[in-house]
Amino acid sequence: MLAYLFGFLTRKSTLLLLLMINVVGTVYGFIWYGNQLEQTPWQFVIFVPDSPTASFFFVFVLIAFLMKKNIGLIEALAAVTLMKYGIWAVVMNTFQVMEGAPMHWQIIMLNLSHAGMALQALLFLPFMRIKRWHLAVALAWTVLNDVIDYFFGMHPWLSTVIMPYINQIGIFTFLLGLTSVALVYLLNVRKNALRLNLPK
Repeated sequence: MLAYLFGFLTRKSTLLLLLMINVVGTVYGFIWYGNQLEQTPWQFVIFVPDSPTASFFFVFVLIAFLMKKNIGLIEALAAVTLMKYGIWAVVMNTFQVMEGAPMHWQIIMLNLSHAGMALQALLFLPFMRIKRWHLAVALAWTVLNDVIDYFFGMHPWLSTVIMPYINQIGIFTFLLGLTSVALVYLLNVRKNALRLNLPK
């Protein structure tokens, strides 16, 4: 079963399809943040669009895979941020609905797409070649991002129904980042990565 899954994931057609999906999702994500980015001080702009930045990292991972190469630092950043913000968005969207925000098609679309982000990270972790220092950089990035988001108020805009919980959300986000780093360490750094053998 695992051999079939790994074979499917490493097909050139699969990687190309995922590349197209992630490019479209990344562009859409940056557009989604357009209004917030217009109101963000320039020095914080890079820290605001969390999810599209995560998929942007993964775009380069997929391109490298297609070239039968690994770029460990970008892989670490992609794996950690895909898991962190994929899960974060699903939790926040579900939380706001539970608190009384209306359920609509965009919530479903966002939950499915962000769950897919986290799933991508888990599926491709076996093929990533992440070293300890790569993961240390990813840890520093995610902690810095949380500091900017929750100490300087640059977090993604949230529904008014969950804004009263912003302190708890900040703590949850920080712990989710640490959990994502720990998972990448346990599932990749401590194990030997598989070589990506792509068909010609």
